[in-house]
Amino acid sequence: MADIDQPAEGPVPTVYEEVQRTPEFQDLRHRLRRFVFPMSVAFLLWYLLYVLLASYAPAFMATKLVGNINVGLVIGLLQFVSTFAITTVYVRYANRHLDPAGAKLRELIEEGEA
Repeated sequence: MADIDQPAEGPVPTVYEEVQRTPEFQDLRHRLRRFVFPMSVAFLLWYLLYVLLASYAPAFMATKLVGNINVGLVIGLLQFVSTFAITTVYVRYANRHLDPAGAKLRELIEEGEA
């Protein structure tokens, strides 16, 4: 015989678990992944290229461009530039695509707790 105090369906999901099941949350997750995964792969490939060139093409990396500035130094500095560029692009993407969807989800959560 079942205990009357315990619900038959199991534990009651929290408001956050309920929100995770909504199409709005799934869309937000998809939008985030659509940006983050390709951008991460692109950056890692760019960094890997730098490491491989430094390891297997040292003569190319040592090619002087202007004075003591060589190809390796320029590519190394471009690693920093690309990091800042990716951050800027992400902030713009988040402002346009992620933040509005996140605000809608926040409203759903706040309505569920009220």
